[in-house]
Amino acid sequence: MIQVQSIDGLLLREMVIAGAALLEKNREMVDALNVFPVPDGDTGTNMSLTMASATREVNSKEFARADEAAEALSKGALRGARGNSGVITSQLYRGFAKALKGVDKITPVQFAAALQKGAETAYKAVMKPKEGTILTVARTIAEEAVKQAEAAPEDYDALFNVILQSGEAILKRTPEMLPVLKQAGVVDAGGRGLLLIYTGYAAVLRGETIEEAAEEEAAAEAAEFVDDHDAIEEIKYPYHIRFQVKHIKEEAQDSDIDHFRRRLNRMGDMVQLEGGKEEGLTAHVHTNDPGRVMQYGMELGELTDIEVENLLETRRLKEQAEAEQHRKEPPKPYGMVSVSLGEGFSSILKDLQVDAIVEGGQTMNPSIEDLSKAIESVNAETVFVFPNNGNIILAAQQAAKISDKNVVVIPTKNVAMGIAAAVAFQPDLSADENAARMDEAAQKVRTGTITYAVRDSDFEDMHISEGDIIGLHNGKVEFKSDSVHDVALELLKAIVTEDDGLITVYYGADTKEEDAEALGAEIEELYPDCDVEVHAGGQPLYYYLLAVE
Repeated sequence: MIQVQSIDGLLLREMVIAGAALLEKNREMVDALNVFPVPDGDTGTNMSLTMASATREVNSKEFARADEAAEALSKGALRGARGNSGVITSQLYRGFAKALKGVDKITPVQFAAALQKGAETAYKAVMKPKEGTILTVARTIAEEAVKQAEAAPEDYDALFNVILQSGEAILKRTPEMLPVLKQAGVVDAGGRGLLLIYTGYAAVLRGETIEEAAEEEAAAEAAEFVDDHDAIEEIKYPYHIRFQVKHIKEEAQDSDIDHFRRRLNRMGDMVQLEGGKEEGLTAHVHTNDPGRVMQYGMELGELTDIEVENLLETRRLKEQAEAEQHRKEPPKPYGMVSVSLGEGFSSILKDLQVDAIVEGGQTMNPSIEDLSKAIESVNAETVFVFPNNGNIILAAQQAAKISDKNVVVIPTKNVAMGIAAAVAFQPDLSADENAARMDEAAQKVRTGTITYAVRDSDFEDMHISEGDIIGLHNGKVEFKSDSVHDVALELLKAIVTEDDGLITVYYGADTKEEDAEALGAEIEELYPDCDVEVHAGGQPLYYYLLAVE
């Protein structure tokens, strides 16, 4: 039973860490809820990576106030948001943080109101929100939470009972709202992921065993700690100090090491303390007082390998160098950024004068931060972005919003559409004219993809068995066989029309070049009125991407 009546920043951090840990433990299960039985179901992975970024930010120091912890969570989630589910999760935290401005400790009423503000913010971030998704689950939970908090303003136990019960109830109803879920026999993956996060919250408040998983998650986070100075928006603590503490005093206890860690957290941010009494400690912190940090370290043992960097001076020098470079090279009118996964695709895009390639795609969606860095790396007044995946478009749009440049996202859903958009670019046209031209060219491309089924499933009148070769047309599974060759020809029958003049075969990393060339020759015979091109895409998991225009 939950006994607490308010949640401060430290407790909120523990709740979120536990929620992230529970989601990560069940990540593959959430991924498996993908509607289509393709090998790149990634909702659980995207949400988990987004939560990992949020927990890294909230672990950077001890936030005693709830509003400060919530703001850190929001920044971290936005920076690391991947895929539609990750972006929506980041918006839930963004609204949650907005509602808690000025709040030291969160009451049940304030917690419920923050959930509601989060749901409202997430809905606004999506151009065409669909019911039966994570949005519906978040909104319904928030609405029921507000009602419960009004009825019992001081009862967190009752509030979380309602949060979890209403979440399960609406999750079970998602197949009724989205026929594609019902047909696949699954509930919404994003909604399940969100409910896992909230279950982790409740476990911490109830003192349940998820706490152990939360500790494992915190340890894993420490192991992948990254101190990215360029990602720091405002440098509050200018001295970056790192050192080893060796030959720790015999009388030192584990509690002394914990006390040292708390001292570091009070003196700065980006705190990392690894090791123990036997092997020694590695300390890392950004602070205003490196001398005192070292003094505290010397209370435990001897200091070695001391490194101190003035981050403000480093940033000034970098900005001066960049300014000098820009003076030498004024920004060009236009630049292009494209997402790509596969050496072949990346090479083609570079040949088409795309300035920056962001690695990612079907199997690994790039984060908002990845996209933002690519955009900022292009010295151009207007930057066109090709997401090349329907699950990356929302992240690209969010990256565009936070850039000071004029960023135009062309909503390409695969690399073939991105290539067509890049080919359509004309340097002598205006930004609006180019955007319209690129979008039109991309939309003219019709594609089919070929992969394999990762589980048994049923679609309309088709039964699919694990291991079947499947063909997707317009994003839907329409063909299956035990032959990649046969599925490719069936797909083309559905895609090619009398008006088409070009068929392009992009073969993946698991397809032999000679097989692709043989398929291309056969297609040439079957469609003599079309030019046929065969290129190495290098994409994983997908044998072919067939593009027709």
